[in-house]
Amino acid sequence: MRMVRQWRNLKGLKRAGRGHDPSGVDATSAGECVVFCPACPHPGKNLPEGWEDAPQDTRWKYALFLAIDANFRLKRKLVSSDHADPSLNAGSCYFVEETTYKQYLSMRGCELQEKSTCVSHNAVNMADTKSSRGLAATGVGTVDCARHEMKLPNGVGDLQKGERYLNMDYLVFSVILGFAVVAFNLSYDIACQWHKKLWTRMTSMPARLHLNRENKIIRFFVPKFHLNAHIQSCQTAFSFNFGKNVGRTDGEAPERGWANINRVASSTKEMGPGARRDTLDDHFSDWNWKKVTMLGQNMLRKIKEASSRSKLHREELDELQQLIPASSLSVWKSEIEAWEEDNTRPNPFESRVVPMTQAAIRRQLAEKEATDLQAGVDVSLHADISPSVLIASGIDLQDQQRRLAADVSALGQHATDTQKTKIYNQSNALQRRLDNWAQIQVLYMPAVAPIRAAEEIRRSESIAALKPEQFQLWLPSQLDPHLPCDKKLRECEWELRYAQAHDALNDVRQHIRLFAHLNTFKTANIRGQRASTRVRTALDHAIEKKHASKDKYDAAHDALIALAPLLEKVGWTDILHPLGVTDMRPMGDFIQGQSEGTRDIPWIWKTPGVLQDNDEGLQDCLRIEWCKARAREARWSEELLLLLEEMRRVLTFLAWQGTWWSGLASARHFERSADSEGSAAYANRQSALRTAMLEKFKQCWAIVPAVVSAELDDDTSLSMADDNSTLTIERPPLATED
Repeated sequence: MRMVRQWRNLKGLKRAGRGHDPSGVDATSAGECVVFCPACPHPGKNLPEGWEDAPQDTRWKYALFLAIDANFRLKRKLVSSDHADPSLNAGSCYFVEETTYKQYLSMRGCELQEKSTCVSHNAVNMADTKSSRGLAATGVGTVDCARHEMKLPNGVGDLQKGERYLNMDYLVFSVILGFAVVAFNLSYDIACQWHKKLWTRMTSMPARLHLNRENKIIRFFVPKFHLNAHIQSCQTAFSFNFGKNVGRTDGEAPERGWANINRVASSTKEMGPGARRDTLDDHFSDWNWKKVTMLGQNMLRKIKEASSRSKLHREELDELQQLIPASSLSVWKSEIEAWEEDNTRPNPFESRVVPMTQAAIRRQLAEKEATDLQAGVDVSLHADISPSVLIASGIDLQDQQRRLAADVSALGQHATDTQKTKIYNQSNALQRRLDNWAQIQVLYMPAVAPIRAAEEIRRSESIAALKPEQFQLWLPSQLDPHLPCDKKLRECEWELRYAQAHDALNDVRQHIRLFAHLNTFKTANIRGQRASTRVRTALDHAIEKKHASKDKYDAAHDALIALAPLLEKVGWTDILHPLGVTDMRPMGDFIQGQSEGTRDIPWIWKTPGVLQDNDEGLQDCLRIEWCKARAREARWSEELLLLLEEMRRVLTFLAWQGTWWSGLASARHFERSADSEGSAAYANRQSALRTAMLEKFKQCWAIVPAVVSAELDDDTSLSMADDNSTLTIERPPLATED
């Protein structure tokens, strides 16, 4: 085991160029032996000259993205000691230097951590109470590169209890001070609590870890997967989806790294402290190297997706903005821009309308039922009736047939006499209206008479009686196109059906909002079986109403499809689309396979006239949805720019690193000529490897300008060619490898 550790340590020093440095191994500085992320900003290595003075609209691309997390599977048992088993790396890789780290912890270890004011986060509330019996380390904390998922220099340290601020602060500042950049985006699953007194806690840390915040931008976020576990205000204030200049970063980089390193947890927990840290350091270097070699393919895949998504969400935002009055758009835009510059301003992503109460929702449902009842009893048929009244009455009768059919299907097998009597009365009343309407219909539509006669013959031969909800009305849209029918009747039905479709869509939207508000109210306020059952009944009622409105829309849409070619109507299908189940969802909801950054807005919320609705709740929803649509478009556009900048940084870093290794070939003088030759050969080999990677990435990214300009408009030539060659640490790719 000792030989393996020594071999790993020597290999790490050799790959970091320490054997070529005239000052020798003893001069190795903290974190110098890591595999660096070439895509992260490194001043003097891959950032352009004068980047510090770049304008604000450009400087954000030079920010460092950090992701903070802890892993309690990488524990270590209480065996051996640092004196008996010291680390050979001693802070030169990913783990912080243990002696100074533990001295700092011993001085402040008795401090208690404040409790969470968000939800009851175990990471916060149990930081001081987590059991550590029989363990020297309960796990490790880490600070990773959030964009490229790589471990960073001095970004890993042991945890003695839970995920205490004490430990995580030390790791974060150890990493930040190693990067001379001016903008930092920090992601932590408890960032809403952790950041509050961060600068106060910093004053109690060693002076070498104090960060000069002057002219620096430091922002805090919660990873996307963890965000829904927070209260609503945190879900907007700390969201990567809504924050400016962060692209499509998700902040979950450490979680992906844990999936790889957890495989060695069972063996490292039995090791001494030094052996464990050195072993994990070696695995972290292996992880980083694999990530570096895959940057070519990964970044190409990401930029293809970013180009396509950026175009898609830009078009969707433009489509939505065309429906918004210019006055509203101007106000909303000024509000969101003010919030992006100063998060203490009113948050435009939060609702400003008081949520509906259960009583208010019940009142709205009762009012809707009263309207339906009134519409059912006010159908008036006169001897001297106009064509428009005839068609309008027919459409109303069709609605009553659907309602009666729904009532009959809901009756059940064991209905009471009262329930059956009610259905019979409804059926008899509807049948009388149908008979009266059919008598007048033949005056305007003689072609229906032979159809009715044929139906009577078939009905007389059948045993089963015709139910009123099954009566065929034979409106103009239901007639065979070849049968004669007055064009005025068809035009009349077209106008009424077009209006009916919009009315039904409006009903669908209202019922969707009612259901969403009621469901939110239930989740937040209802407890107990009795109250939950009552609310569940109201929810079921809202769902029934929504589906009834959908059936009404489908009938109107089918009629429009039948009438459109006869009346030469065009363009209406761009407004009234087929209504699917996935379309009937709130504006802020998304279906399976979508997320906040990839979802779309259902077309029912983008039809003309929606924004003219003066309903306060609907206007509030539309404002929030516009803000989210704008954020989606902005994040994908930023992602495209970030990826282009990161590709440039990768190529520049590899070129710098190749030159650096070439310089090391003759940097140290050896007494033996064989040693000098070996040293130069190794340095030149490392330089050639970086140069080969540089050329490989250039070749892989040669199509990027075409991808960005064409934005993947069905250009099959942009697909990445199959490439089975893999860069390894053993050798650079051969010149013949494609």
